[in-house]
Amino acid sequence: MRILYTLVLWLLLPYVLLRLLWRARKQPEYLSHIAERFGVYPGHDGRPVIWLHAVSVGETRATQNLVARLRATYPGHRILLTHATPTGRAAGEQLYGDHVLRVYLPYDYPFAVGRFLRHFRPQLGILMETEIWPNLIRVAHQRGTPLLLLNARMSEKSERGYARFAGLTRDALARLSAVAAQTEDDAARLTKLGARNMSVMGNLKFDIEAPPAMLTLGRWLRMQFGAERKVFLAASTREGEEALLLDALPTADWLLVIVPRHPQRFAEVVAMLEQRGIAYQRRSEDRAVEPSVRVVLGDSMGEMFAYYAAADLAFVGGSLLPYGGQNLIEACAVGTPVLVGPHTYNFAEATRLAVAAGAARQLQDIDRLVAEAQRLLMDEDALSAMRQGCAGFVAANRGATDAALQLIDLFLSDKPEISLSSSAGTGMPR
Repeated sequence: MRILYTLVLWLLLPYVLLRLLWRARKQPEYLSHIAERFGVYPGHDGRPVIWLHAVSVGETRATQNLVARLRATYPGHRILLTHATPTGRAAGEQLYGDHVLRVYLPYDYPFAVGRFLRHFRPQLGILMETEIWPNLIRVAHQRGTPLLLLNARMSEKSERGYARFAGLTRDALARLSAVAAQTEDDAARLTKLGARNMSVMGNLKFDIEAPPAMLTLGRWLRMQFGAERKVFLAASTREGEEALLLDALPTADWLLVIVPRHPQRFAEVVAMLEQRGIAYQRRSEDRAVEPSVRVVLGDSMGEMFAYYAAADLAFVGGSLLPYGGQNLIEACAVGTPVLVGPHTYNFAEATRLAVAAGAARQLQDIDRLVAEAQRLLMDEDALSAMRQGCAGFVAANRGATDAALQLIDLFLSDKPEISLSSSAGTGMPR
């Protein structure tokens, strides 16, 4: 099955290159560092490497506390962060600067992943969430490189997809050194697919804290939006959702701030606003919002915490249409109540817990969602109760970073560099 999989990859190679060109129409960054996608990299300083793969923006931000703790606990190691998208790579640069190495993970061709592992020689590899690459896992196993799948999640929809290639999936999962899932349900699905050495660690995203600079920026944005005007944020919206929101936009005097999930869609949302004759401003104009403006387009990157901090209430996108939802934990971490649509299978457990804690409400369609937004924005007591729910929801679910470090330590504790950090004061067992 793996040989057939690799043959299909080779047959798809022209399509892979064409897809890079196609995506570069809207994001020219896809044409940068192409050699890395085939396992060719510049040199590095030769220090031992701990490697984390975070495919895009959400996974990259989720590593923030983990990377900080790894740097403190293993100061003799270099942290290598790999990505699959330019936006993920840009998020890594914004978060970590030159403190970590950043490259693209190569495509799953045996020669490319072999080059990657020979070049960096990681002492430990960490795949985040749902990154199951059969050739990468097999070559790492052959080279004796421990490979962990952390913060792992597996929705019912994804399980059905992987089950179609049961032999290939089972072989890959069985070669992982350990798997730590976000929830018991994720663990059960991964075990059914063939994962071994399974544990439940919780969700790293609960341990994220808003950077002070983002909170300061949030206060500045709120002044620009209007201190007395209610602000409803539509965060990480996906294709089709902005049109639903704009067509249901009420005449009430609250401000709608739309932040599309993908920056290449900013122009598309501008076109929707102009077609509908809706007065708008761009965040990039960096000026006070005129009273006549009904919508602000959040056309900036890396400022989501600031947008949440500036809002009274947030809709977290990808959930009105069947995209599976986006991360609602960041909003709750800054105390912003959340509304979501019916499609939250990518964050099913987090959504369930948030609703149960009173931090979020789930609505079944756009009309009910907008009606609930209007009701809550006129009810400060209800919003205050939801803010308290946010605090309880986040506090009750912290601790995944500690669990991840305990597992990582099992695979690095016999390395010489561990003696450099044995008194680092992390509280982790040795």
